Amino acid sequence: MTAFLIGACVGALTGGTIVGRRGGNKKDIAQYAAGYGVSFGFVAMFIWIFALRMAA
Repeated sequence: MTAFLIGACVGALTGGTIVGRRGGNKKDIAQYAAGYGVSFGFVAMFIWIFALRMAA
């Protein structure tokens, strides 16, 4: 759960920053932050599960 939250926060910051630099409005920033947050969260979760499975 923690890995997902950390990945989601990093993804949201990344997505918001990218669109903010491109001149997007607040709705664009929110949409990209949500999309990147979910994507990064799932990737972080699967990496965490893989690391735990390899350690056991």
